[in-house]
Amino acid sequence: MMFKVFYQENPNEPPVRERTKTFFVEAESEREVREKLKGRSINIEYIQPISGPFYEFEKQSENFSVLEK
Repeated sequence: MMFKVFYQENPNEPPVRERTKTFFVEAESEREVREKLKGRSINIEYIQPISGPFYEFEKQSENFSVLEK
């Protein structure tokens, strides 16, 4: 399953919508996504599972990137 991760690069600042970035992680569950991101210095705002037409739409974006771990 694919998950879209919304995050802030600076974990010490409060989330600001204009600074929110995203990337995608392939995992079996949200817990597994969090485990994969455990050592990163980011502030995770939200993890959203995506599939079907939503995933196909996201793949068309020029900013689409899947985290490899």
